[in-house]
Amino acid sequence: MTAGESFDRLDDDDYPAYTMGRAAEILGTTQGFLRAVGEARLITPLRSEGGHRRYSRYQLRIAARARELVDQGTPIEAACRIVILEDQLEEAQRINAEYRHAAASGNPATAG
Repeated sequence: MTAGESFDRLDDDDYPAYTMGRAAEILGTTQGFLRAVGEARLITPLRSEGGHRRYSRYQLRIAARARELVDQGTPIEAACRIVILEDQLEEAQRINAEYRHAAASGNPATAG
């Protein structure tokens, strides 16, 4: 791997760069919280060759949203479900916008 390829990973939101300890520190939470959101299947950390959990920036943003809900009094399982549903809704809205754009441009074939 070249130095340029290594630096490209710095901008990759999906690159699992953070250990569990560092991820918990960044989020201001416990490692137990990260295990809990993993058990609730909100995020699935990658495992290093040694079996240690590694988290990406994208996963940390998802976990941070769940933590906001938990801090507001939402049970962790419910918070994880809410975040999953919010993500699904955002994706559905994006797809709908693409369909509307394709229909408005008079090219409905690209909408399906």
